[in-house]
Amino acid sequence: MSDALTRTWRPPYPLDLPRVLAPLRRGSGDPTTRVEAGELWWGTTTATGPATLRLRKDRDGTVLATAWGPGAHLVLDGVPDLLGASDDDTGFVAVHDVVERGRRASRGVRLCASGRVWDVLVAAVLEQKVTNREAWRSWRELCWRFGSRAPGPVEKLWVAPDPVQLRRIRDWEWHRAGIDGARRRTLIAAASVAGRLERAVELRGAEGRELLQKVPGIGPWTAAEVAQRAWGDPDAVSVGDFHLPTIVGTALVGHPLDDEGMLEALAPYAGHRHRAVRYLGAIGVNRPRHAPRMPIRNYRTM
Repeated sequence: MSDALTRTWRPPYPLDLPRVLAPLRRGSGDPTTRVEAGELWWGTTTATGPATLRLRKDRDGTVLATAWGPGAHLVLDGVPDLLGASDDDTGFVAVHDVVERGRRASRGVRLCASGRVWDVLVAAVLEQKVTNREAWRSWRELCWRFGSRAPGPVEKLWVAPDPVQLRRIRDWEWHRAGIDGARRRTLIAAASVAGRLERAVELRGAEGRELLQKVPGIGPWTAAEVAQRAWGDPDAVSVGDFHLPTIVGTALVGHPLDDEGMLEALAPYAGHRHRAVRYLGAIGVNRPRHAPRMPIRNYRTM
């Protein structure tokens, strides 16, 4: 514990720590996050190396942050934005009752901004055109086998493989992790320009998403998923999502939609379309039970 760096920060707004950071967690078995005894642990890559961040909120609302590793100072500097300090809902108006109910249910929830493209990009690419169950299994495999143990006192906490580590993975090891050729090629292409992709956080908005899409295999869906987490983009809609048009359509107009119809339904929320979708999720709006399910593939036959 002696090599730890610390800081305190008191948010000027109500803060629901677990819910704000929930988008960074890839399933309950995510090896890069850990929630226990009122504390949240997060292992991540940074520009200066891996880091571990521990967050705990005091009774008076003050956040106590402790960090370890070569990137400790960077993750501590980023704590306010990580917990939603840069999130600005100015101009947002809930024009649908269901969205307004979601807004009221989201007290203490803001859009997080990790400030880092790489980790969320890897996870988002793994989630392309497969079920969450498949993607999260592959995420665990990559972290356990090719990442590194997170710095600090927690043994069962891991950091995702950085671009150098990822490019060293051999073909048969990708297959063993359940990752097909298309996603593998996208990840390798992204790793070769990973440093330049981090500039998307500075560009933000549509320009940041466009930069990400210069990598072959990264389209609007993946770019939006990264933008939502890396810089808390309030307008990044996950166009191309298997279930989202059905969820948005059923909630806002009473029937499923396609992508074009979803964007039309969300048009009143221009600038805050992702925020509106998050509010729908806050009250449990989900796809109808009779909606088609994406099949789980047998990765051994790929």
